[in-house]
Amino acid sequence: MQWLYAGSSEAPSQPGLEHFADSCARFSESQEKVRTSAGIHSKFVQASRLLAGVEPGEHVYFTHSYKAPVTADTAAVTHYIEPFAAAVERGNVMGVQFTRKIQRNGLKILGNFLKWEGAE
Repeated sequence: MQWLYAGSSEAPSQPGLEHFADSCARFSESQEKVRTSAGIHSKFVQASRLLAGVEPGEHVYFTHSYKAPVTADTAAVTHYIEPFAAAVERGNVMGVQFTRKIQRNGLKILGNFLKWEGAE
C-alpha cells in the first residue's frame, strides 16, 4: 500500500506513485514491528467496496514497521501506538496494509476485488 503514497521514510529518495499525497512513516523507533491481530472494523472511516461483507469483530493480521497516514481516502483505521490507515480507497484505486494471512476475511476482500467494476 505504501507505494500508492507520495513516499515513505523507508526509502526517502524513492518517490511513490503519489495517488495519495501524504507519505508513510516508520512507527516510533522505540517500538517493535507491528505483529498483532487487529480488527479492521475498529473504525470504518468511509464506505468501502473493498471491505464489503467484513463484519464487526472480524480481524486481520499486521506485521510491518511502517504506517500509512489517516486521510480522507482512508477506508479503515486500526490503532497500534497511534491510529494508522489499514485500508485506503479512492475511485478505482485501493490498498490494504494487512497481510494475506487473513483467511476468511481475505477471501471476502479478494472476492470484492475480483468483482470490482470500476468507480461508482
